[in-house]
Amino acid sequence: MANYVLVHGSFQGAWIWQPTAKILRDAGHNVYVPTLDGCGERSKQIRPGITIATQAQEVADLMFYEDIDDVLLVGTSTGGLVVAKIADLVRDRIKHIFFVDALAPQPGQKVSDIVQRTPDSTPMVTTELTRGPTREEMMERLFADLEPELRTWAVDRCTMHPLEASDAPGELDSFWAQEWPATVINCRLSVNPPDAHQRATADKLNAAWYELDAGHYPMLSHPAELSKLLLA
Repeated sequence: MANYVLVHGSFQGAWIWQPTAKILRDAGHNVYVPTLDGCGERSKQIRPGITIATQAQEVADLMFYEDIDDVLLVGTSTGGLVVAKIADLVRDRIKHIFFVDALAPQPGQKVSDIVQRTPDSTPMVTTELTRGPTREEMMERLFADLEPELRTWAVDRCTMHPLEASDAPGELDSFWAQEWPATVINCRLSVNPPDAHQRATADKLNAAWYELDAGHYPMLSHPAELSKLLLA
């Protein structure tokens, strides 16, 4: 029996892992799926000071209070930054890290250096504390590869993301100064994060490399295929 901790990305919450978490639990494993501070059902708690570091500390605290060891830590999208920080905070609890189509800026990089936005992309909606895509952008671009019913279900649950938790220049430098057992899962049909960035992550960590014929949300569109890789 393994211990999985699944970490979502921007505009998401624990909800995005539902199909994958069910498969892992049905296989007999413990699965923890925290919603990060200021996201999902916690979006109404938005306030200044929510950063990648504070989100990571919450998950590290969860591992302490729930006595979770030998953790298989899984991050997707901007959740890649969070899992890297979590691992750095509780190294002795981490067994393996999975980067699922995830961002993991190396020293000197910023998220804006990595993410490719096309000229016809709709500008993000930005408030004093949050940022996020329009519903139209989510329906027609971000979640476009999902079946219509599933797409609507997902978009209905998307929320704005804490602005201060969108990047963390320098925050992951300690993570990259260490060696980690890791796997990188690249989604071939996803534009971001680019293949080159994910290859760089795999190369730096000497990580296992797998690919899925999926868009950016394989935990929804291809839960069986993704779970097979996580279970391996």
